[in-house]
Amino acid sequence: MTDTSISRVSLLWAEPFNAAEIAPLHAQLFDKPWDQQSLEAMLVHPASTALVARFGNPQATIGFVLAQLAADEAEILTIGVDKAWQQKGLGARLVEGVARACKKVEAKRLFLEVAEDNLAARKLYAKTGFTEIGRRKGYYDRGAAPAVDALALSLIL
Repeated sequence: MTDTSISRVSLLWAEPFNAAEIAPLHAQLFDKPWDQQSLEAMLVHPASTALVARFGNPQATIGFVLAQLAADEAEILTIGVDKAWQQKGLGARLVEGVARACKKVEAKRLFLEVAEDNLAARKLYAKTGFTEIGRRKGYYDRGAAPAVDALALSLIL
């Protein structure tokens, strides 16, 4: 895979059937992954908007972003990129894609939360225009390690 291969990645609307592909990727990326049924429920919810990143022949899901709309606000609930595709710009494409989708349905702000110690994600969100608006002390449980604060971020659309 070369860096130019990112141009051959398709961003598509996520459908409930995509949950079967998103779930294993979510499990690889998160300590507390969402199962297929939870993802399906999210994808059928009328207030949801979601994208999948697909690549190859046959096509495989290499990234996803799930957001939910409420009145004139939206929130990214989860986002992930296959480890082989990280640091290539795909995360930014997913964030920008879901931001455009939310703006199109007249959302004015997009929110998300990120662990303070997730430096790669924080860099991505800063690059895509998010700013810190708050903090939740000890939000992320790290088992035997100390809990980590969640940073609340916002993007004006």
